[in-house]
Amino acid sequence: MSHYQSTTFLQCNLQEQCNQADKSIVSSRSAGTMSCEIKNCCGLLTPEKLPIPLQGISVDVQVKGFVADVSATLKYKNEEEKAVEAVFVFPMDEDSAVYSFEATVEGKTIVADLQEKEQAHKTYDEAISQGLQAFLLEEDESSGDIFSCNVGNLLSGQEAEVTLSFVQELQIEADGAVRFVLPAVLNPRYTPKGQKVNVTATLPELPLSQIPYTLSLTAKFRSAYGITKIESSCDLTPLKYTKDDKTEAEVSLAEGHKFDRDVQLLAYFSEVNKPNVAMEDGISDAEAGSIMGDPVVMLNFYPGFPETQEQSACGEFIFVVDRSGSMECPMNSEPNAQPRIQSAKETLVLLLKSLPLGCYFNIYGFGSNFESFFSESIEYTQQSLDDAVEKVNQMQADLGGTEILEPLQKIYKTAGRPDHPRQLFIFTDGEVGNTKEVISEVQRNSHSHRCFTFGIGEGASTALIKGVSRVANGTYDFITGKDRLQPKVLKALKCALQATVKDVSIKWTLPPDVEVNLISQTPTAIFRGQRSIIYAVLKGKLKEEDEGDVSLQYKYKDKTLTNQLKFSLKANVKERPTVHRLAAKNLISRLESDLDSEEVKKRILETSLQSGVISSLTAFVAVNKDTKAPVETPPVRRYNPPVAMACAMSCPPGAAYYAPVPMVLCDMAGPILWTAECAALPAIETLTIEGEGQAADDSPEKLETPALFRLISLQNADGSWKPGTELASILGTSGDFQESCPQKDMDLSVWATILALVWLHSSCLEQRDEWELLESKAIALVKAKAGSSLGEFIKAANELLKSSVDLSLWMNISCPSAESSS
Repeated sequence: MSHYQSTTFLQCNLQEQCNQADKSIVSSRSAGTMSCEIKNCCGLLTPEKLPIPLQGISVDVQVKGFVADVSATLKYKNEEEKAVEAVFVFPMDEDSAVYSFEATVEGKTIVADLQEKEQAHKTYDEAISQGLQAFLLEEDESSGDIFSCNVGNLLSGQEAEVTLSFVQELQIEADGAVRFVLPAVLNPRYTPKGQKVNVTATLPELPLSQIPYTLSLTAKFRSAYGITKIESSCDLTPLKYTKDDKTEAEVSLAEGHKFDRDVQLLAYFSEVNKPNVAMEDGISDAEAGSIMGDPVVMLNFYPGFPETQEQSACGEFIFVVDRSGSMECPMNSEPNAQPRIQSAKETLVLLLKSLPLGCYFNIYGFGSNFESFFSESIEYTQQSLDDAVEKVNQMQADLGGTEILEPLQKIYKTAGRPDHPRQLFIFTDGEVGNTKEVISEVQRNSHSHRCFTFGIGEGASTALIKGVSRVANGTYDFITGKDRLQPKVLKALKCALQATVKDVSIKWTLPPDVEVNLISQTPTAIFRGQRSIIYAVLKGKLKEEDEGDVSLQYKYKDKTLTNQLKFSLKANVKERPTVHRLAAKNLISRLESDLDSEEVKKRILETSLQSGVISSLTAFVAVNKDTKAPVETPPVRRYNPPVAMACAMSCPPGAAYYAPVPMVLCDMAGPILWTAECAALPAIETLTIEGEGQAADDSPEKLETPALFRLISLQNADGSWKPGTELASILGTSGDFQESCPQKDMDLSVWATILALVWLHSSCLEQRDEWELLESKAIALVKAKAGSSLGEFIKAANELLKSSVDLSLWMNISCPSAESSS
């Protein structure tokens, strides 16, 4: 049975299991509720019945500045009586450049070849049919952040190790942390109707507590500017400095770590926002004319902007929110973690309050279908704000699957507003099956908008989140673990409100016999505080004593700004051609947005094969031609279950899952994936899942609404707060605003607004990045209406609230009577 045939057989087999499951469920329905007791349908796999060949994973991470070089080894053992083909489908960051794959069996190491994908499949299938051991590593055709590793003809009792290596650029967080993530979570991705079933929909699943394989990880960090600390979402050994000047350090995961969640490492260096150039010499034995044969430079620009807080009041802001069933899942695995949809709702309210008067806005929710708050974007006024906030508070994760393509197409068909640049904000947990189709649609319309994307929760597709923002000239961010969504979204809104940068160009000054070929495209969007990375190949005679000069020039408002870098043409000799591989991956990713062109496909293949970096058109394959005992019968296929943050891990008693498929049915044994290919249940509107030992009418503990969110919800469109009992409750005052106001003829909304500002600075200063934009509207209002009396009002507010806030620093006023505090 070929590689393709066996996959088709698996899908057909799962279809039949789903149909049988459907009959079982329908027969158990009673009084509008049901308890799911099916244990082994739709790919559910248990260790007792199907031994899992994957035993453990060990990872070595080398972080050098802002680049990670990673080697991951997967250890297998066949504990069955028959030969098996072990298949492990796992997530990988979309920007990872996989450059090596090898297998070790009985002390022998077999290095894989990178081949055109169809040829690699043929090589693998022929080896398996001949009874030889073979190994295959490939990127899934549906998305660049899903990989599969096949270990074929693993004999009974035999052990094997496969090792893959990759490099990737590292993201810099808002607080300056260099972020490395080893993804573990691969959530099932929704398969839109009429499309090929996504590979994740056919995989077995286990409850997190039953994931059998462990992870060991060691990470070494190197920074010329010094390392101050390393933080993680997982338990680490103490940080160990390996150099006295603290430029090198290492940490490891605590022993026995279960690979049941993403591993996030945050490295804090002494300096991160410093422009630099990394230059790497070509490989002497590389193919002539290939990307590997010449020196490559990696330019890290940090464009500067004038110190002004002026922001545009124009714009059409469209917020596209995932309302699929999986958005009811928690943000993380902590007890009483906030559901994703609730976090998204609070963030939407904060965004709405932070918009400038005079702009236009609309909100779309999507699942198996979609709906919008308004038929078209409407002007931002107090009335439209009130209407939108009311609708946001009523939003639920009740729209079924995750089909984002149709709402995007609807938005693009709707005419924009003249003089109001369109800005899209997309919030999703990223469980989308047609990723490439979505990115292509966004790219076709990239001339008319910018797009800012947010992956919510572990398992969000990096291919979708990064790909959409990249082709639409926006920014992206991921919210995992205990991260808060709000500050990351407000950071993006500040970028969206920034005046558009124009006329971006790159200027080179090089010796006359040296020429440059850009690999990266010249940036078309530059944002305050954001890094711009550019790769280029240098050709010609490079002399060690020569220097080069490169400048990123751009026009911001009426000023031409320049970010200049000087560098030596003496190339660094590297043990591994890291910069070359990253450059090759950058080029491949850019070219893969146009796979309809045969010429482009040819160039992707050439770049991939010459650099050794895998692409969507290539795959690694290795054959053990010295297999001691060739297998005479086809091996039994075993899927190693990936980690999936299914709703079962927090499924509350009495939870309701509303109609459209897909959905996750929960039981005490773990999740059962229900795909769009399964038989529908049109007569069942609500499924009630009861937990063992708990009554069906119990409800989960209700989380108290934070005071900050309550205060933000009360703010008006113009930035003011109205006096009232709810505001008084938050401020901790009596509620008699007229009595406490220092000037009896002053508009009480001005007094209430000053009290709110003082409270924010005294009680929530650490979260100022979340309310900075709505604060600016409030400050403009009180400065205009309170005039010279503002200092007196601030003093009175401090006395009433028993605080000592000096708002003169933020309001640029003289406020001598207010005590100073941080």
